[in-house]
Formats: sequence, structure tokens, C-alpha cells
Amino acid sequence: MSSTIYNHRSLQPTVPPAQGPNQHSHARLNEAVDTIRQEFDVISSDLGILRNQRDEYESKVTSQINELNIVRQSLYELESQHGKIRQTYEEELSRLRGELHALRQGVPAGASHPPVGPASVGSSGPPAPPPAVPGVPPGPGSYNEPYYSRDRDREREREKDRERADRERDREIRDRQREERDRDRERPPAEARDSKRIKTERMKGDTRPDHYSPSLQPPNAKLPPVPGAPPALTTFQGPGLPPPPAAHAPYPPGPGNPPPAGPAEPAAASSSTLVPINNAQSGGGQFPDDLDPHNVPPELKKEGSDWFAVFNGKVKRVLDVSLVHTLMHESVVCCVRFSADGKYLATGCNRTAQIYDTKTGVKTCVLTDESAGKAGDLYIRSVCFSPDGKYLATGAEDKQIRIWDIAKKRIRNVFDGHQQEIYSLDFSLDGRLIVSGSGDKTARIWDMVDGSSKVLTINDADPVNNDAGVTSVAISPNGQLVAAGSLDTVVRIWDVGTGSLIERLRGHRDSVYSVAFTPDGKGLVSGSLDKTLKYWDVSGLLAKRKEAAANGKKDDKGSQCTMNFLGHTDYVLSVAVSHDGQWVVSGSKDRGVQFWDSHTATMQCMLQGHKNSVISIDLSPAGSILATGSGDWQARIWSYTNI
Repeated sequence: MSSTIYNHRSLQPTVPPAQGPNQHSHARLNEAVDTIRQEFDVISSDLGILRNQRDEYESKVTSQINELNIVRQSLYELESQHGKIRQTYEEELSRLRGELHALRQGVPAGASHPPVGPASVGSSGPPAPPPAVPGVPPGPGSYNEPYYSRDRDREREREKDRERADRERDREIRDRQREERDRDRERPPAEARDSKRIKTERMKGDTRPDHYSPSLQPPNAKLPPVPGAPPALTTFQGPGLPPPPAAHAPYPPGPGNPPPAGPAEPAAASSSTLVPINNAQSGGGQFPDDLDPHNVPPELKKEGSDWFAVFNGKVKRVLDVSLVHTLMHESVVCCVRFSADGKYLATGCNRTAQIYDTKTGVKTCVLTDESAGKAGDLYIRSVCFSPDGKYLATGAEDKQIRIWDIAKKRIRNVFDGHQQEIYSLDFSLDGRLIVSGSGDKTARIWDMVDGSSKVLTINDADPVNNDAGVTSVAISPNGQLVAAGSLDTVVRIWDVGTGSLIERLRGHRDSVYSVAFTPDGKGLVSGSLDKTLKYWDVSGLLAKRKEAAANGKKDDKGSQCTMNFLGHTDYVLSVAVSHDGQWVVSGSKDRGVQFWDSHTATMQCMLQGHKNSVISIDLSPAGSILATGSGDWQARIWSYTNI
């Protein structure tokens, strides 16, 4: 018994020494885990604090941007109010002067009259004799005396000249002040580049108030032209688009250029004499010149907080428009472009290209070339997605085309060869080719695989205006044709395969700033500084040219302009065609966007939602979404639906 107990006791102390080291190692492991957990908690806490700080900073930046916009809006309101007050003052002053002249003319001879000048102060008798006319001996002074009447007319003319000079001087001062403000706000480039830039914020002669509100008169309200007055010249000196050429005489009648009715009229009024060709609803698709949104019936009007849409009461309303997102930028928005699937929108402004999610409006990517020179401005004039959405092409003022890998935010390659700014880019549907247009009077076709290029040169510039800088390019859906709009008013079409020029479309009376093929490739739409759009029938163009060449004949007929789109009150800067081919949409310097029936050239809707020129528009290839870019530093995404 004792032996058993002894053996048992002798075995007990041997167990703890065997287990002691394991317990110690477990304790150390638990301590290490606790330490790591504590450090993780500390790091997580710091991360939460940093996220809160980031959100706070973003909130502050957003609030400051909103405050800046409020200040800008207040400035626009003050300028508008100042202009109205000054106009009222000038009208009242003119009215009083007219009454004064009427009193002077209406007083009979020998009768007393109220004091109207220093000579009559304190006098209650007959008026002082009229001043002597040079070369005429003084005679019996009478208000009906012919010589005095002639002198009085001269005096009135001199006063009118003085008033006119005062108004011109005041207008010049206001324009100079506005230019200085815009120059400070936009940081314009060196004078050497000003000759090829558009400053859409300060187009001289634009007397519309800068601030827009649905409760105010619409900014595109027309005023009757002054009889015999020449059209106002507008100076372009900023980003977005190439400069317009000097004014020239209207082109002779031809395809797409119907002869004006009656005597020749100033260019500013010429668009009102045009009528759509082959348009059954000619005249019924235009809004009246004196359109006032306040008087439009509710069923023909839709208003938002800072935008409105007016629908044409002369045709059945089949469209509805709504604002989806407002995308604030740090400079003028020169270009907007959707991806092929419509999920993303790219915009170009000073030094940066941005990509937004069209559904949420969230900025997903910012592309900036840090290696570009920092001096002056570098506006991105054109952006274009590759069909697969992997790449974004950007064209800028430094004459280079950059192809960005969007996922890596890196430049994949650079196409260099143009001699002036690049205004327009367009990918072929297979993604193999990209076409570019530049102010150097060339369009180029670049191969995305081997980097080679084919130069399409304009050697036949219009004799009246030989500046044939290319403002806009488009490649046909089948990839066989390239169309280019030019400053010399001509739209040219090349064969992609051979690089040969096969068509010249003449008819516009001023520079062509935008071209777009219809989805079926049978039509081409062009927009011009002559305030009009034109639809050209280019169906079977390539086949017709080849057949004529095979038969040894020359096809003199060419492509025909089948429709004119009339309604804008200022330059048409951008055009697009909807994915289903139903709508043609245009953006203009009149700050408006207009929807047109592509089959009849009838205006369906006028949309006002920007405080400055609508420089660029695009329609989603995948749905009923519209994007607009403007000189008011905003891009906007709209939805349009058939009703």
C-alpha cells in the first residue's frame, strides 16, 4: 500500500515540469497576439481619423467651390442689373432730350417760353435770338426761320453724335472691364497662341446678361436688327474651338445654298431667309423670334432650378428632357464624349481630362501629363474613348495626341506630327484607326497597332477665305470615309483606304465647326457659324465614285444637301446624332441646345441650361443620354425620353 502511494507521489512532480514550458510559450503567444491586436486597433483608429479628415477637407473644398459659384452668380446678377439700370437711364435721358427738342420746336414766334438755357435765365420776356449761322447775315430771329431750323437740325445731329459717342465709350469700357475680369479668371495664354483660340466667355458683341434664371428673360431672346447696320464682329481668343475666319461675302447659290429671296441682306439676317429643303413642315418647325418662356403654356414648358426646356407648339410633343448631373470643373469645358457602352463620360479642360460615371456623376479618373510644360494654359480640345473602353485619346494645344491607358492612368503612346493645335479626334468602330483634325489644314489617320499615319491635306482652300484649318472630324460607321469640317466653309470627305479626296460639300456661308455621321452612315450633319445645320446625303458615295471612275466619267452631281436646320440665334458649335438616328442635337453660342427631328429638320425642343456658350455636346451611343460642355465651367448630363 505504501509502495503504491510512494510511487504515485513520486510521479506527480514530474508532470508539471513537462507542461511548464508549453504554458509559458502559450502565454507569450497570447501576449504577442494582444499586442498586434492593440496596434491594429490603433492603426484602425488613426485610419478612421484620417478618413474623417479627408471627408472634412472634401466637404470644405466643395463648400468653397459652391461659395465661389454663388459669388460668380451674384456677380452675373449685379452685371445684369447694372446693364438694365444703365439702359433705363439712357432711355430716360433720351426721352427727356426729345421732350426738350419738342418744346423748343413747338414754341411760336414772339411767345414766352420756359427757361431752356443760360441765355434765358432770369428772363421773362421774349427768348434770346438764335445764334447766327456762319455765312448768313443776321435777320429777324424766328423759330420758323429756315436758317435757324437748319442750324437747329445740325445741333440735334451733333447732340445725337455726342450721345452715340458716349454710349460707344461706355460700351468699350464695359467690354474692357469684362475682358480684364475674364482674363484674370481664365489665365489666357501668350499672345502668339491667341490667334488660334476661342474665348467663349467674352465674345464681344454678346449683350445678353451672363446670369440666367428661369424667372428672367431667356438669354437667347432676339432683338430686331438695325436696318442697314452691318453684322457685329465677334473676337475669339480662348479655349475650346478654333477662331472664325474674317467675314466674307455669301457664296453663290449651289447645292445646300439656296439663293436668297429678294435683294441681298446682311449676313446676320440671312439665315431667316433660308427654308429647309424637301421639308414638308417648312416654317412650322421654328420658334418665333419673340419667344417668351413666361407666356408658353405649361404643357409646352419644363423648368428646373436653373434650366428650362421649351417645346415647339406647332408640332406634336414627343420628347421629355431632364437634368441628371451637373459636373463642376476648374476651367472652360472644351469637349465631352461618352464611352461606347455609355457608362462613362470624358471631359477635357485646362491641362486635365476627367472621366465620370454617367449613372452616379462621380469622378472616377483624372488624367494629367506631368511631363508637359507648366507655363501658360494647355487646354484639352478633344477626347475620345476607344471602342473597348480601355483607352482615352486626348488632343491638346501642344500638337500631340496622347493615348491613355485608363486603368493604369498612364500614357500608352503619343502620336506626334501635327503642326498646330488638335481640335478633334474620332476612333473607328473596330478600334484600329483614330482620325485627328488640326488647325494646320490637315486631317491624319493613325494606326493604333503600328503607329503609322496617313496625312489628308487640304490643298484646295476656298479662294475667298484660304484658312482651311480643320475644326472637326468624323469617321463613318463602316470605317471607309473620313469627313472634316473646315474654317473655309467646306466639308470634305476622304476615302480611308486610299487617302484620296472624293467629295467637297459646299453650302455653308461661314466656317463649319462640327460634323457627325448618322448611325447608318447614309447621312452627314454639319453645324456652322452661319447659325444653321445641314443634312447631306452621302449614301453610296464611295460606290458612286468608283463606278464613275471605272466608266471614265466624272460625277459632277455630288452629294446633295437635303435639309437645313434653322432656329439658332448664334453660332452652331457642336452637333450630334442619336444612337437610333431619330434626333439631331446641336449646341450653340446662344447658350441653347436644340433637338431636331432628323427626318423633317423640325425643331422639337429648345433647352437652356448653361450661362455661356455650349461648346461641345455628345449623345450616348447606348441610350438616351445627352452631355453638354460650356464656357461656364460646367458639364451637364441630361436624359431625354420619348413620350
